[in-house]
Amino acid sequence: MPFLATTPVEKMTGPYTRRWWALLVLCLSLLIVVMANTSLIVAAPDMTRDLDLTSSDLQWVIDGYTVPYAALMLVLGAIGDKYSRRGALIVGLLIFAGGSVMGSLVDETALVITARAVMGVGAAVVMPATLSLLVAIFPRGERAKAITGWTATSGLAIAVGPLVAGWLLEDHAWGSTFLINVPIAIVAVVGALALVPPSKAAGMGRIDYVGGLLSIVSVGSLVYAAIEGPHFGWGAGPIAAAVAAGVGLLAFVAWELRHPHPMLGVRKFAQRPFSGSMLAVLFFFFGTFGSLYYATQYLQFVLGYGALETGVRLLPLAGAVFAGAAATGRLTPKLGVKAMVVAGMVIGTAGVFLLTRIESGSTYTDFLASLIMLGFAIGLSVSPATDTIMGSFPESELGVGGGANDTSLELGGALGIAVLGSLLGTAYRDKLSDLIGGQLPHSALETAKDSVGGGLAVAQEVAKNPAGGVQQAQALVDAVHEAFAHGVARTSLTGGIIMAAGTLIVLAVLPGHRNAGKHRPEDAQEKPEPQETQETRDSQEAHTGGVA
Repeated sequence: MPFLATTPVEKMTGPYTRRWWALLVLCLSLLIVVMANTSLIVAAPDMTRDLDLTSSDLQWVIDGYTVPYAALMLVLGAIGDKYSRRGALIVGLLIFAGGSVMGSLVDETALVITARAVMGVGAAVVMPATLSLLVAIFPRGERAKAITGWTATSGLAIAVGPLVAGWLLEDHAWGSTFLINVPIAIVAVVGALALVPPSKAAGMGRIDYVGGLLSIVSVGSLVYAAIEGPHFGWGAGPIAAAVAAGVGLLAFVAWELRHPHPMLGVRKFAQRPFSGSMLAVLFFFFGTFGSLYYATQYLQFVLGYGALETGVRLLPLAGAVFAGAAATGRLTPKLGVKAMVVAGMVIGTAGVFLLTRIESGSTYTDFLASLIMLGFAIGLSVSPATDTIMGSFPESELGVGGGANDTSLELGGALGIAVLGSLLGTAYRDKLSDLIGGQLPHSALETAKDSVGGGLAVAQEVAKNPAGGVQQAQALVDAVHEAFAHGVARTSLTGGIIMAAGTLIVLAVLPGHRNAGKHRPEDAQEKPEPQETQETRDSQEAHTGGVA
């Protein structure tokens, strides 16, 4: 058996024999890309202290990764289709590792944001490549199971990221949370060469770079406006970005409708399975990432858990993801995509609504049911939605399909953190002003209102000041905790309403069980897949070809 996987998928006469090992490599690649987002949540307090980050700085340390990640996936997925999906995976992993090394070494805010942006570019190459390779490697009968594993890995990373980061922060500086990506990326590169076969689209024409550029402008501007406007005010920059996003989207649709080989066939959105599944992924990660964003802050700032303790307490979410994935593997063939997706969204929506009960005396157990419900809902509904999205694209556009799915996922997560985070900040500030207005100097009050971390820092200064003292400091801490708990409850109400509206939209758009399979563009001419035999395996291993 040769060390390198050299036979292109397109030249195989039967299913690839080492496809489940290849899936392991794809899931490992996906794991670090998602972990890079979630691990920073628990590293944020240490970074804020060491780099003296303002609220705006911290927001862009987090979202410097998100903007290129969301904006570039569609274009880079198409480039992977054209030239080499495995090559794209490897190049993306190397870019991601390079950005991680940079992030671990620098100690200036602007350079950390730059490192995060480089990692975002790498992630934008890796993410669609993992999904397009998965669909190319696996026969249709096994594809849903493989996508379920891919989805479960994404959910696992949401919980494992904070856990690994918390473990590292026990004995190391925050730079270690960047550096841990490097050995994993190297293992994934070696695994890709050894286990993932080359793959690219057959007969693909020229890439629609104009449509690609318009998609970058539209998505990038939308994410920037969503991040900057709600948090820091709708000044000239966010307004200009919002206008650019709207104009860019209209231009993108007009161009794609007229182009003979569009970057993304926008007519697919007239297909109810595709559009309904895209909306489901967007709304789902809107609620999940937004809720996780402020739940982890409550665990750290209000309940006082350390980074590792916070990560451990998110593990039930990961376990629930696997439980949901196991359930969807059994139930989707019987009940259909619509039933599973809508059921998952209902459970996830209920999980968000549960957080409206949070108050100043709430403990971790008040968050536990919500975390379990969100995790179970991810496992239950995201896999069939992703399978439906990928099934809407022919073989020549698998990278674009992966980019479309992942853009919806990342856009939903970015909007959830930005919109719900902004609502949380507003509710916190208003409540804190009601509780302590006039009791602090103006500058101290403004610092306390900036964030829950700022409020607790002011309380520490009050305790050291002879004019304040421990009693006044404790009163301020209690007010900060009450204001933040109030913000979580109010924000969860809004988030739950948005999720509920999204659930109703998806319920109306997705077709029923009988129509679930009619969206696949290649079903009419698809030939039965040959059975895998020993002769097939021997011929595959004996065959030699170019390494993509």
